[in-house]
Parts: sequence; C-alpha cells; structure tokens
Amino acid sequence: MTNKLKLALLVLAFGGLLASCKSYSTYGDNGKVYKGAIPKTKGREILDANGSPITLKGTNLGNWLVPEGYMFKMGKVSSPRKIDELLHEMVGPDSLAAFWHKYLDNYITQEDIKYLKRTGSNHLRLPFHYKLFTNDLYMGKRNAGFEYFDRVIEWCRQENLYVLLDMHCAPGGQTGDNIDDSYGYPWLYFSKTAQDEMSEIWVRIARRYKDDPIIIGYDVINEPFAHYFTKDIPDYNHRLFLVYERMVKDIRAVDQKHTIYLNGSVWAGDFGVFERVLDDNVVYEFHKYWFDINQESIQKYIDFRDKYNVPIYIGETGENTDEWVLEFRKLLDANQVNWAFWPYKKMDNLRGIMNFKQPEDYPLITKYADSDRSSFEKVRENMPDRAKVQKALNEYLENCKYKNNFQNKGYVEGLGFTVE
Repeated sequence: MTNKLKLALLVLAFGGLLASCKSYSTYGDNGKVYKGAIPKTKGREILDANGSPITLKGTNLGNWLVPEGYMFKMGKVSSPRKIDELLHEMVGPDSLAAFWHKYLDNYITQEDIKYLKRTGSNHLRLPFHYKLFTNDLYMGKRNAGFEYFDRVIEWCRQENLYVLLDMHCAPGGQTGDNIDDSYGYPWLYFSKTAQDEMSEIWVRIARRYKDDPIIIGYDVINEPFAHYFTKDIPDYNHRLFLVYERMVKDIRAVDQKHTIYLNGSVWAGDFGVFERVLDDNVVYEFHKYWFDINQESIQKYIDFRDKYNVPIYIGETGENTDEWVLEFRKLLDANQVNWAFWPYKKMDNLRGIMNFKQPEDYPLITKYADSDRSSFEKVRENMPDRAKVQKALNEYLENCKYKNNFQNKGYVEGLGFTVE
C-alpha cells in the first residue's frame, strides 16, 4: 500500500469518525460544548440520550418563573401581573424589585435540583412566561429568560436531569384565565401580532438549545383554551391546530432534533385538536386533576397512544391527598404513561413534594388581597401595616430556600420517590 493510499484511507476514516460523533459533541449558539445525543421519540416510546426507552417521572417547577396567586395565598389575586400590582401597592417599586430579584435566586436553587435528582426524578418541567424574553418589566427584570434558563439547565446537566421547557404564558393569552396571565380571553388565536411574537420567542429558544441533549423538549403552550370559551368559539380546536402548525414549522426551521410537546385543548384534555400528524417527533400531552381514579379516567389517552403509535405524557396532575397521589401514580406506571406531578414546592401546604413555613404576619397580605381595592380610597382604607408586610416578605424569601424547606413525606412516597 502506497503512502498516498494510506493517507487517503486515514482521512476517510477520520472523516467518518467525525461524522459519527457529530451529534455527541456539538456547539450551541451560546458557545458551550454539549455532549450526548438529543432524546427523541420512537413509536410509543421516548428514547434517552443513549437511545434507550425512558419513562419520564418528575415534577413541575411551578410558581418560580410564573408566580401563581393560590400558591402565594393571595386569594382572588391570581395572575403574575395582579400579584405584582398587589405587592407594588404595599411595598413600592424599589422594595418590589428587590423582592423579585431575591425570590428568583432563592425559590429554586442548585440544592433543589440536587434534591430532586436524589429522590428519583429524571426530568423537570419548567413553566415560563413569554415576558421573560421581551423588554417588558417582569418580576423586576427585562429580557432575563436565558439568564434563568441557562442557570437551571446547567444545574440539571450536572445531575443528568432532563428539562422540558413549557411556555406557560403565551403572548395574547392561550387559555383566557389567570394561569396564562391574560386579560380574560384567549386573544392569541385572534392576533397575528401575538402569534408572531410567540414564534419569535420559540425560535430564539430553539436556536440557542438546538444541540443541547439535556433539553427533553419544547412544550409549545400550556393548557390552551379554558372551557368557558368553547361555546363562543366553536372552531377552537382548528384555531389551536393552526397555531401548532405554525410553531412546529418555525421551530423545525432552526431545530430538527428536539421533541415537541403538544397539549390537548380545553385545559389540555381534548385531543380533538390533533387534525393530522404535524411531525414525527412529537409527544402528546394531557393534564388532569380532581377525579375518581380508575382505568377509564385515562383510557381515551391510552387509546390515542395505541391507535397512532405515539408517546403520551401527563404534564400536570396532583394537588391532592397522599393516598390519591399514590393510587394515580401507580395507575400511570401500570399503563407506562410518562408523568410530571404539580408542583414541586408550596408554602404551608402538604399537596406537593416540598413545603415551607408561612411567615407570622403573612395573613396581612392575604387579607389585603381579598379586600376591596377598586379605588385609591379603598386601597388607602384597607392597606395593612407596610412594615409588617415587608417583614413578612423578607421572611418568605428566607423560608422558601431549600435549606428551610421540609418534605411532605407521604406525597414523596406516593410518587414512588425516596424520602430523605
């Protein structure tokens, strides 16, 4: 064999090696090197980075990047912008900004992620607000989404814990209720401007993480359409389908690898939205709360999975007794359904994995939230002692830290996770 032939064969072999390794060590747009294959679907299964079937089991990092009134114990003050307004009235702009900055640092930390890995979670669903990717002032910051995404994703990478990115609040509002921080109507489906903005945000996210194997997928929109609107909007499923069609197309223009998760309509329960297959790497997602546990309660989703040979995933469930959680989790496991229970952490509440103490003066905040705030006169009349409110908020920031949390033992056991 001549030296030239040897050199040619060496070049070919080296080129083949590089080609075979391409998906296992690549660079993302943020300059980081990512190692491992991108998880994907195959028939009814989700395959991990090694190409082995995996059943997703985990929780939602609810109330962190999308504050919710009921978890803040604020009664009818339920959405992020209303929570922000309430706190603004009580402590003013500077203290409010300081609160949100500290809250974002304290509520979910690396220790929380390490704990969830130790207990047995293999993935986390991360709800986020679209405003994290705009110049709108949101939780005291502007355009801060990648700051918090990169932080939690890197923590999860160190623990080999997958992350599902969930747009919980979409431009215009996809649900029409408090959970999407909307103005009481699902304007997303009637607004080209909102859809354009939604697409632009997803494209930015997909472009940044297109090579990252710790991302299990993109959850396009959470719980589209509340049931209040199905009579007034008879073509709601088709309107949602058109949004899905566009988002899948736009995401695939920059990321052909990651799995896309699509919720059913009407609080994620109605799979009638899926007019046709939009992509061969999709997980079909449903949510379900507060029902009698039996095979019938999930059978229609099982039937959909088996008929179309696709994976299904319950992205939210729980908010119930330890016994209920145990029985439903066992039913999901028996039917090989991927799951994430809601939520990870709450204040003074046993219906979640983790719990923390309510500050002594916190009921002042709850009382004010439920008071008449319809005029400036009423705001002045019902305003609690501001110093006590500030003290309660400072204590909240300390109590919500992982080191001051305590496990809800029965709930953790119900999930089949390890109690520490």
